[in-house]
Amino acid sequence: MLQDITSRERRRGRSVGLVPTMGALHAGHMSLIKRARAENDIVVVSIFVNPAQFAAGEDFNKYPRDLASDAGMIQDKADYLFAPEAWALYPSGYNTWVYVEGLSEGKLCGRFRPGHFKGVATIVLKLFNIIQPDRAYFGLKDYQQSVIIRKMASDLDLSVDIVLCPTIREPDGLAMSSRNAYLAPEEREAARALYEALQAGAGLVRSGAGPEKAKTEMQKILSSRPLISEIQYASVYNPETLEELSAIEKTPVLLAGAIRIGNTRLIDNVLVNELK
Repeated sequence: MLQDITSRERRRGRSVGLVPTMGALHAGHMSLIKRARAENDIVVVSIFVNPAQFAAGEDFNKYPRDLASDAGMIQDKADYLFAPEAWALYPSGYNTWVYVEGLSEGKLCGRFRPGHFKGVATIVLKLFNIIQPDRAYFGLKDYQQSVIIRKMASDLDLSVDIVLCPTIREPDGLAMSSRNAYLAPEEREAARALYEALQAGAGLVRSGAGPEKAKTEMQKILSSRPLISEIQYASVYNPETLEELSAIEKTPVLLAGAIRIGNTRLIDNVLVNELK
């Protein structure tokens, strides 16, 4: 059992790093694994498409899965692959959930994916309990997720360091995501607009413009792309509370957006750390 293995390694004084994923691995995941390898004696990669974080009508059934390919990608880069079946983590009668109040519902993705972050927090805590890592690695592309997981770890006094790593991007700026595989060529071209909008908004914020001006410019850019079927949000936020800002008094400042192109939902964000 993996829990016995990692417990034994820790008793020997060896550190354990965990990279939780849903598979369909890409260069963004590999950057997390590389960071974990550099900072730990043992690296565990988990692959689990978590049904608890998908609402009815979302893409759980079609989410890309290729365990053999993923295993090949990490063969020489991680020590253990943990890929459990859903029944093993959510057995019959399972009824215990983790919910981080104030950050999970009503803000950013929480407005559009009810229950999503309850599923995320629950599965992450279960992985922490099973694997008992010293450090766990998450990408900043899923910014709201990272805030929630850090808050959960702090509130529950978990003995794991949450390590947040930079977003890895395609040459044109599109944040790497397993869901990018859903995009048709013309949709992939349109998807560039999300990062372009965030960069434009960030430039305005850095130059001293207020959040409303940055928000207007971001939404203008996104609205100009006909293939973008929905702008769920695109604005300026407090990076700790995730509240939308009406004025900017200090940095850092979070600019974040979520759009739909066809049936594909994409998210991205940038942080502004300095103002002119």
